[in-house]
Amino acid sequence: MDKYYELDICGRTEKLPIIPLPSCVNICFFNLHGNVELTEHCAKHIAKRLEKYNPDVLITAESKGLQLTHCVARELGHKLYAVARKTKKLYMQDGISVDAKTITTGEVQRLYLSAHDVELVKGKNVAIIDDVISTGAANAALEQLVATAGGSVICRAFVLAEGDAKDRPNIEYLAAIPLL
Repeated sequence: MDKYYELDICGRTEKLPIIPLPSCVNICFFNLHGNVELTEHCAKHIAKRLEKYNPDVLITAESKGLQLTHCVARELGHKLYAVARKTKKLYMQDGISVDAKTITTGEVQRLYLSAHDVELVKGKNVAIIDDVISTGAANAALEQLVATAGGSVICRAFVLAEGDAKDRPNIEYLAAIPLL
C-alpha cells in the first residue's frame, strides 16, 4: 500500500491506506482492530460527545465497533451494551433480526439481536456507536433493531463520517474522510 490519506482525529494524526472496493470506489481504510491507543483515544472523545445525550444503553454492530463501544461504555460508566451480530448463534433463537447492505460488504447481510440485548434496549434511550458511517445502511439497520426492540435512538456517534455522511444533521463524529 503506497497511497495514504492523512487526517487529524481530535489531535491525533492517522495515515489511512487508500483501498479500492469492488464497486470501483476507493475508501480510506480505518481499522481499530488491535490498536489500543487509537481505540482509547477515539472512545474518550466520543464519550465526551455523548454526555449531553445521557444514553441509557449503547449499541453497535460487530465487529469493528465492538472494542470502541466497550471503551465508550467504560468511559460513561455503563456496565452493559448491546451488540448486533452478523451471524445467528444458538443462544439467539428468540431474538430479532434485520437486513442491511453496507458499502464495505457490498451485499445484503442480516444483523441479529439476542433476546437478552432486546431486553437491555427495551424502553431505553439508546446511542448507536460505530467506527465509520458512510451510506448509513448499517446505522439504519441498527435503528430498526432498536425500534423493533422497543427502544428509542437518541444519538448516533462515529469516529469518522465518510463522504456525504458528514452533512447529516443527526450524527456526532470526530473527523470526516472522503470517498475517492
